Amino acid sequence: MTKYSIQATNSSPSINFDPDDMSFEIKGESYPENCWAFYDPMFRWLEQFFSVTREERVEINMEILYFNSSSSKTFMDFFEMLDTHAENGRNIVVNWRYHEENESAMECGEEFMGDVEQIKFNLVELTDIRESE
Repeated sequence: MTKYSIQATNSSPSINFDPDDMSFEIKGESYPENCWAFYDPMFRWLEQFFSVTREERVEINMEILYFNSSSSKTFMDFFEMLDTHAENGRNIVVNWRYHEENESAMECGEEFMGDVEQIKFNLVELTDIRESE
């Protein structure tokens, strides 16, 4: 299966999913004009990934500096999809990475964590800007 990679823009995050080294990362700001159009290819790629691989552990790193309400809804759909796959036997971990001064990102992560049931959702505070690179 090929990598899924999107470069960040001013209003959308970079997405880098590499099934060869099992690295999955979403990083940046998220307020695209059409949120569903931006994220739908990612959803389709992940559904294909889950259908053709038997990897038991999938770890996704998310470092979202800012996002709008449309992105928040899309992230909930994303976590619900991951929860479904976890319920079906996958070990799925989401690392919600936020900078220590970004209380809003931390609080949103706490809300997302409270809404998932099957995936392991970690809040990861970044205390040094170099940690996010």
